Amino acid sequence: MTGRRATHALASAVLAGGLMTGGALAHAAGPCSPCSARDRKGWAAQNPCAANPCAAKHPCAARNPCAASNPCAARNPCAPASPCQARAIRRPAGYTPYRGDHAALAKAGEALFKDPALSTNGMSCNTCHVGNAAYGATFSAPYPHRVAMAESFGMRQIHLDEMVQLCMVQPMAAAPLDWKGKPLAALVAYVSDVQKTFRPNPCAANPCAA
Repeated sequence: MTGRRATHALASAVLAGGLMTGGALAHAAGPCSPCSARDRKGWAAQNPCAANPCAAKHPCAARNPCAASNPCAARNPCAPASPCQARAIRRPAGYTPYRGDHAALAKAGEALFKDPALSTNGMSCNTCHVGNAAYGATFSAPYPHRVAMAESFGMRQIHLDEMVQLCMVQPMAAAPLDWKGKPLAALVAYVSDVQKTFRPNPCAANPCAA
């Protein structure tokens, strides 16, 4: 009798355990369980992170596929220390400027000097230099010479044509002029004439003046 009771008790325990386990599993996979297969899909659809291609396990997560390889891409295009801009305003190798009658070029250059169409921000050369304003004391010295603005581009000295290109790129937020084109030669001719009659203002204190 004792053996039968023990066997009966053991069988009851196994049966109860099986029912409990089955119940737990059924509950876990029940239609109302957040862990059920159907509900997992529902939660995934609602979870904005579920389909994020940049999630931590994504093979591209460790690197940004859109990262720019251009060292200047993430910088302010008007930043004075940009190495890309510095290259743009330096005389190219083997550079030969446009040649023409100086008086005619200077006359055309004066018109360009006052033309805001050269810029992308409504400025003209004359915006800063009306009445010979904003020229530093060194402007009267022969080019190339030191200009503070050029130093921020890594240039200890700058030629007049390079200075025109610098002003095109930085204050006027435009592309440099064609190095071999007439507009650049015209501006150089006009500014060189202005330079000949320029007298430094002892009160001028603009460290970035040309």
